[in-house]
Amino acid sequence: MPPPPRTAGRQKDPQIDAAVRVATLDLLAEVGYSELTIGQVAKNADVYRPAIYRRWPSKQHLVTDALATVLGTTPTVDSGDLRADLLFGIGSLVTAFETTVLGPVLPALVADLAREPELRESFLDDVFHARRRSTEAVLRTAAARGDIRELDQAEMEFTLDALAAPVYYRALFRHAPLDTCLVERTVDLVLADLRNGG
Repeated sequence: MPPPPRTAGRQKDPQIDAAVRVATLDLLAEVGYSELTIGQVAKNADVYRPAIYRRWPSKQHLVTDALATVLGTTPTVDSGDLRADLLFGIGSLVTAFETTVLGPVLPALVADLAREPELRESFLDDVFHARRRSTEAVLRTAAARGDIRELDQAEMEFTLDALAAPVYYRALFRHAPLDTCLVERTVDLVLADLRNGG
């Protein structure tokens, strides 16, 4: 009888992954970012520490991955109504900052991203760019319909920045409310520019 085929390595268990992410988010809410440890996460998720380290090389990587599940990577739907789609997408960012651990954790996470280039790249690839690609796809489709002007890549990058920046700025500094008014004003200002001749 031939031996069973060899696999490339230990297969990940989605149940363990999910349990660890939930435990991470619960601990972030309970003790905060700076006090969270892998040991606490392992205990709360009822897994061994090595099982966590096989999946995430550091606390920062684990927190980034857990927050990605809160923030979402495809926020902007394509219903054919560009304003409604952008309101929903940017509104999901406000909701995440206001109703989850993301808001309190953001300043400390940003500091770690600045200090650790590899972690920064991971966050950009897994969360930041993924969300932007979702919004970019909707904008490209709207341009093809004739709803807005065509954008070159530099204009697209600026537009994506302009849509999200006010939310991130207020989430970091808390100098003014994060609310639907901010979302609507941001989207309407950006659309006014996209609908003119440039």
